[in-house]
Amino acid sequence: MYIPRHLEFVVSRLSARKPVIVLTGARQVGKSTMLKTFFPHFNYIALDHPLVRQSALDNPSSFFEEYRPPVIVDEIQKVGTLFSYIKDRVDAGTAKGQYFLTGSQSLQLMKNVSESLAGRAGVIQMSGLSMRELDLLTYTAPFLPTREHREAMRKNSAPFDYQRIIQRIHGGFFPELHGTPGDLRDWADFYSSYFQTYIEKDIRDTLQIQDESAFIRFVRAVAALSGQMLNLRGISEVCGKDDKTVRRWLSVLESSGLVYLLEPYFNNFNKRLLKTPKMYFLDTGLLCWLLGWNTPEQLSRGAMWGAAFETFVIAEVLKSYYNDGNCRPPLFYYRDKDKREIDLLIQQGEVLHPVEIKAGSDPDRAMISAFALLDKIPGMKRGEGALICMADKVLPLTNTDLILPANMI
Repeated sequence: MYIPRHLEFVVSRLSARKPVIVLTGARQVGKSTMLKTFFPHFNYIALDHPLVRQSALDNPSSFFEEYRPPVIVDEIQKVGTLFSYIKDRVDAGTAKGQYFLTGSQSLQLMKNVSESLAGRAGVIQMSGLSMRELDLLTYTAPFLPTREHREAMRKNSAPFDYQRIIQRIHGGFFPELHGTPGDLRDWADFYSSYFQTYIEKDIRDTLQIQDESAFIRFVRAVAALSGQMLNLRGISEVCGKDDKTVRRWLSVLESSGLVYLLEPYFNNFNKRLLKTPKMYFLDTGLLCWLLGWNTPEQLSRGAMWGAAFETFVIAEVLKSYYNDGNCRPPLFYYRDKDKREIDLLIQQGEVLHPVEIKAGSDPDRAMISAFALLDKIPGMKRGEGALICMADKVLPLTNTDLILPANMI
């Protein structure tokens, strides 16, 4: 069963203005499925098929004679020579929406795009299914902790269901897991296969890793530190590699769409802020599988439930911006040298919207006391804020700050 994706509107909008659309994101988040469903009559070719890839490498000049545009080319980064041929064809014509290119390694992909297709391509970032998509909501605006957002979600969102939210966080957000009914054995089989495919098709090609066991320890260490400030030294000690190697491996996880680094908000007038990003493992289902949380109950009763819930919230907010076509959302966190922290800041011009994230269901005003720190930032205004948690209803905390249930992101 195909679940409609909010990015369909972005693809439609950009394809009317650009000859090339580049869609990047982790493996199996639904890139090619969305394009083939949205454009059922377009030619489609997958370059992860060895024979097709070799044909493109041997005869790049005639490749698009065989597969004429409009065409969807999956895993385009595997044959980088095709980019120059696309450029020549685009420059020779005026038609829009001709080449739809997907890739699961954005570092390689965007390097080729910037070198050959600058100004010719619209770039879109895709993640796994969002809660809004799973609930078949039509509301697609990026998340802001405002009353307008609250009212829009109140009209559209499904009723709050505590157990369903926990099950979704544990289950993860890859479309295959939601297309047909399954049980926990299917869940474990999917992630086991996914991780092995990721290592075989992406990591070995990109990093040429010889010590696979060290890389697996590295990925598990990253998952265990989700929601924390990046600690390269600690990860290095776990996997037995130097900081340089760990940084290189982390950049590949990030470019694969599996990890997101949330940068600190930094203002030149405030020297008290730290500059280390926080690290989030974006799919909570994969995170649970890597760490051995085999049931939703193990997750919600475990010591890392708070970190997993924060990871889920950050990922959902991020998806809301990606699904609106914003590949560089204005998301930050705040932490000063006295360790006073705000989990998430959303910048809108001169306004900073603060968000606190708590896994409990009984929040209080003391949990947002750090919001007042934003009043001291020169040239910026503090906007409406929210405490996102597992409470079952929207409630006011102050005149400008709300308790927001997790199903209303």
